[in-house]
Amino acid sequence: MKVGFNLLVLGADITVEHARQLERFKALGYDGVEVPVMSGDVARYAALGNLLREIGLAAATAGTVPPEANPISTDPAVRARAYDHHRWLVDCTHAMGGEIIAGPVHSPVGVFTGFGPTADERAHCVEAMRALADYAVPAGVRISAEAVNRFECYVMSTTEHASEIYRQVNHPNYGYMFDTFHANIEEKDPAATYELYHREINHYHISENDRGIPGTGHVPFAAHFDALRRCDYDGWLTVEAFGRAVPELAGATRVWRNLFDDADRLFSESISFIRREWAAAGARVSA
Repeated sequence: MKVGFNLLVLGADITVEHARQLERFKALGYDGVEVPVMSGDVARYAALGNLLREIGLAAATAGTVPPEANPISTDPAVRARAYDHHRWLVDCTHAMGGEIIAGPVHSPVGVFTGFGPTADERAHCVEAMRALADYAVPAGVRISAEAVNRFECYVMSTTEHASEIYRQVNHPNYGYMFDTFHANIEEKDPAATYELYHREINHYHISENDRGIPGTGHVPFAAHFDALRRCDYDGWLTVEAFGRAVPELAGATRVWRNLFDDADRLFSESISFIRREWAAAGARVSA
């Protein structure tokens, strides 16, 4: 198991100018970081990747798609832009030395039609995810699409939805993510849901019910960690907490207030919590 931190809490544009904060993550014991890739060119991410390797942090990408490059759009020109955007995500991730692209790469956050997904939208999603996974193979980058709750997305809101699309994509380089925040909203029994689908899940986000510091809310993390241990999970456990550093994302995810008092407390308490709960779950499951 490796512990990471999603850097969206620092901002949308992570560069070598963030060296001090990145060194702090390493000092706290994090194994890697999840870098938002929302703008910039390949050269910028190559430089960032060099810095991360010098510090000793592995990299992953937090990927999204903008409304003008919506993979499930009815407009072929918009879907073509989504194809280009996906390729750009892979190229930037590869330049950075990233292992995985994780996030709602299937559709834009906060964009709705007022209805559930149509058969055509689902078909466009499957086609786009298969093309993305295929393009990422030579780069050595895996895809982990994120099931995002129904208040933020509508084509893939539950683990069951993610599994249906996963089986249709049917690509060895494609999987999907389990996020404890979204599961807390959408699943009847989140830990049991993870166990049911765990063979298809290739990435895991640790996120509290209010998007603040893990362990300070009501997400039943003990049950989650027990399930991870029972299923022999050996991937990334990446903390995702949101602030107001990215106005567009804060608006789409309805973050109107500060969810933690101090960023360094968020960083330090999150990894301590994960290490402690992981060890405790190991003792419980093996007992």
